[in-house]
Amino acid sequence: MTDTATAAPTGSAPIKAAQPRLKQKYRTEIAAQLKKDFGFTNVHQVPGLVKIVVNTGVGEAARDGKIIDGAVKDLTAITGQKPQVTNARKSIAQFKLREGQPIGAHVTLRGDRAWEFLDRLVTLALPRIRDFRGLSDKQFDGRGNYTFGLTEQSMFHEIDQDKIDRVRGFDITVVTTAKTDEEGRALLKALGFPFRSAENTK
Repeated sequence: MTDTATAAPTGSAPIKAAQPRLKQKYRTEIAAQLKKDFGFTNVHQVPGLVKIVVNTGVGEAARDGKIIDGAVKDLTAITGQKPQVTNARKSIAQFKLREGQPIGAHVTLRGDRAWEFLDRLVTLALPRIRDFRGLSDKQFDGRGNYTFGLTEQSMFHEIDQDKIDRVRGFDITVVTTAKTDEEGRALLKALGFPFRSAENTK
């Protein structure tokens, strides 16, 4: 699904693979609707997707290096990209933590990979959460970016349920070009984010 050139007959132009489904929908439907809804006069004012950051903290990794290996493996499977390991910036004696020890891992997705991950997240992963009632729309940062947490990795179909070494949670941050939370919320809702209604927040 990535937008890369594929082989073509000699003398002809490269054939481009189809763009991610959700990216196409944004360009052909969502952007125009947002432009209309907010009264934007310029298409560049319409909020869009910049990147997605998927992060997991692994405090126990300071005592067991295999734990960080499991986190890296899960993040790689879920995102399709090799994570960067986060190391402790300073030593903390009470936690038996030394400077430079691994304490987590994160992946930053941009371009088509971000769009593809977002599509899998809202259409496949979130609906698999048991008793799922939607995401809170109160976790925007004031600038149109949204962060939410998932308590385990099992909802992702890329994870082999029989090979899970331990339950592992993730924080996911969606960074947009929105100027306000209202714009960011409208963008993510149009992209399929299942924000729960007021009656489901009680």
